[in-house]
Amino acid sequence: MRPMSRHDTDSSGLTKATVVGTGAMGCVVAHILAGNNVHVALLGRRADHVAELARTRENRRYLPGLRLPDRVTPTTDAVAALANTELIISSVPCQYMRGVWQSLAEHTPSNIPICSVAKGIEIDTLLRPSQILRECAGPRPIAVLSGPSIASEVAKCLPATVVLACGDSATGERVQQALTTKWFRVYTNTDVLGVELAGATKNVIALAAGILDGLRAGDNAKAALLTRGLVEVTRLGLALGARPETFVGLAGVGDLVTTCVSPYGRNRSAGERIGSGVSLAQVLAESTSVIEGIPTTRAVMKLAARHDIEMPITQAVGQVLFEDKLPLTAITELMNRPLKAEAMN
Repeated sequence: MRPMSRHDTDSSGLTKATVVGTGAMGCVVAHILAGNNVHVALLGRRADHVAELARTRENRRYLPGLRLPDRVTPTTDAVAALANTELIISSVPCQYMRGVWQSLAEHTPSNIPICSVAKGIEIDTLLRPSQILRECAGPRPIAVLSGPSIASEVAKCLPATVVLACGDSATGERVQQALTTKWFRVYTNTDVLGVELAGATKNVIALAAGILDGLRAGDNAKAALLTRGLVEVTRLGLALGARPETFVGLAGVGDLVTTCVSPYGRNRSAGERIGSGVSLAQVLAESTSVIEGIPTTRAVMKLAARHDIEMPITQAVGQVLFEDKLPLTAITELMNRPLKAEAMN
């Protein structure tokens, strides 16, 4: 892979940032920051993995071929990693965030902004990543980064455009500047709720898209799935107070399309295996990465029931995953629901 080129001028003013999490997205974000002249502490939990990152300068398990710049320092030392940091990026999967951030809270400087790149909803609490961070790390500016950004493509400097949502415009603009390059464009948004919901729920629809691929249901079926899937996740978002335009933006339809069509998407790929007859237990056992859409399906089903929101595609995915319903049966039942007029909400 060719080295990432930095922005002509880094107007964020950052000198040190901390990335928590050494998965593919964590390494990509660390690389972007380092390319913008920011020194990055890349904080991991597993000593063996961190030692390998430091020795080889490459994440061979999750992102082979991408060399970490010299400005990136892999470490397991939370105190050193968080000392004097000016920005923290949380790249921890949603279901693991609480445990990680409960242990980091005492070492985290107050008022330093945290930007989450996780996509999901915590099963037990139904909280979004920004809400988990606020509970664990206390009052501070919280931002979320989302949108179509498959890590392996970003690592190759292929053009990508994402959205940075933050309730504080000054923080949002500073993080935007720190993460923008000539090939990685960051827009800002103030709808944190909508951006996080869109990022979480699109993984559920991606599982359904993969199931269709496993069944060889065709492109017409997938187009219908994406369209009606967007309708039901927007319906949930509006009920919870999100803005409708968020779901037709980068965090919504943009990320939905990428996740549902890319051969590299973990959720779509997992759904494809399930659609072709592989059990959920086997898919989980053989996966080297977290498949966020699986626990998120449970959480979204709970949210839909709590707010009395009709989400038939999500319900069907849940029945296939957790109730042993045959994928073909689930699709047939969706196609034979009572006829009605098309509604976009």
